Amino acid sequence: MRQRRYVVAAAFAGTVALGTGLGVWASTGGSGTPGAAAGTATTHQPSDARSDAAAGVSRAPSPTPTRTYPMSTAPSTIPAVRSHTPARGPGWKPARGERVVVSDPELADEGRLIAGELGLAYAGEAKDVRTGDVRLALNDDEGANPESYSMTVRGGRVVISGPGEAGVFYGTRTLKQEVHGGGTAPEGVVRDEPAKPVRGLMIDIARKPYGVNWLKDRVRELGDLKFNRLGLHFSDDQGFRIESSTHPEVVSKDRLTKAQVKEIVDLAAQRHITVVPEIDSPGHLGAVIDAHPDLQLRSAAGRTPRGALDITQDKAAAILDDLLEEYSGLFPDGTWHLGGDEYVALMASNPAASYPQLAAAAREAYGSGGTIADLTTGWLNDRADAVRAPGRTLVAWNDGFFRNTSVQPAKDIQVAYWTGKEIGARPPLEYLKAGRTVLNYNDEYLYYVLGQPNQFVYPTGKRIYEEWTPRVLRGSTAVPASYDAQIPGGFFAVWGDLPNSQTQAQVADGIRMPLRAMVQKLWNPGKPSLTWTQFRALADRLG
Repeated sequence: MRQRRYVVAAAFAGTVALGTGLGVWASTGGSGTPGAAAGTATTHQPSDARSDAAAGVSRAPSPTPTRTYPMSTAPSTIPAVRSHTPARGPGWKPARGERVVVSDPELADEGRLIAGELGLAYAGEAKDVRTGDVRLALNDDEGANPESYSMTVRGGRVVISGPGEAGVFYGTRTLKQEVHGGGTAPEGVVRDEPAKPVRGLMIDIARKPYGVNWLKDRVRELGDLKFNRLGLHFSDDQGFRIESSTHPEVVSKDRLTKAQVKEIVDLAAQRHITVVPEIDSPGHLGAVIDAHPDLQLRSAAGRTPRGALDITQDKAAAILDDLLEEYSGLFPDGTWHLGGDEYVALMASNPAASYPQLAAAAREAYGSGGTIADLTTGWLNDRADAVRAPGRTLVAWNDGFFRNTSVQPAKDIQVAYWTGKEIGARPPLEYLKAGRTVLNYNDEYLYYVLGQPNQFVYPTGKRIYEEWTPRVLRGSTAVPASYDAQIPGGFFAVWGDLPNSQTQAQVADGIRMPLRAMVQKLWNPGKPSLTWTQFRALADRLG
């Protein structure tokens, strides 16, 4: 096990806790005036506080103050930091010739990024200590949230440390916002961590293709806001948008090359964002069926519902598994979304009568009591088997989980809960009581559907900020707090139902404030102290 260097984290008395909101800090030459959301005073000391001598770091002389500094107030950031220990001092601001240094080589990417953003020199693993330094380090706080960090501003220097690279990265995002929003990082110690480990944006690139540069811009935006997931729904009835070597015949003309996808995945990894792919099945496969019309599902009346795959055919499973295996290499880590929603055979009033071939296949596979829901659940489980790998999380839409089936979805498939409106959709409590992990995609608050069809309305940041929490899974009612641990977070979803309704620039602008409101609630679900008007003004100031 490699040895990590300890870092300084000074203990200041009078911690200001910001667990329920944002603190407003106005720059006044490095000091601040108390804002409207100061928070609640506590007296705990930093758990990782160590002396400079124990850290093996010599202390640079503190600047001699020319005036008395007022007690600092918490930085103003989105999302808000969870706690800040105030202190008296000038704070820190970047200046020409100052450096970013790292105590661990694993932090080189984080160091180079923040150095470039603040106009500082990147000095690598420099051992000397200088006034003006920003030092990044990993600590040995085993068992701590890997996305947590502390940031100490003291003696004209900044030290950001955490148990994992992601936490240190988030500390650099806080520093960047402090400087860009007010010019100076306030004196004191920030301790911060997210309440929820899954904080995502999903983009439907199948129905509305987006350029690679637009997607990279979203990655940068997500990273600065401390999101850690980017979902790509890249196959649907209207298009299949990523290059394929196993089945090039299904790919749309306007698509991303694998090289472009790799650029997105690599950029996301640098910002500790996992890219989550989705090939939805057995519905929403019109682009695949266009190339293989023999796989189209047909009803007893001869109807051919768009995008519905005939899952009785071995060829259908073979093509899907070819694609899943191929893209597993392109998206090697993290989460895989299996889809599973809106299979029209199960939306019919009498599925067995409408699709007798499916009913017959179900009885053959599962006995005389086998149903089309059993057959469809078996399909979902088989696709899960095709992509399951150590460390990979599997997800499917909630209306792909059916009541009263003899075949149950694999226990490791998480529920992406988006709606209670679909036929057969169950309330979220049914999944939670069954012990399922449930991700929040609530279509009441988190669905940005282009063109606003089917009674969808563009969600606003204000509604999310004032009404939504991760426990509000369906409609506007929260599930009991006892289930909070089964809800690891959620995704804001951009769907391209009417793709020409907005340009790419309009989409980016339309989701800007909803994303900021959502991440505030995922980082800290409590009621924010800032009003919506104040929060929006802060967002405008931070850029």
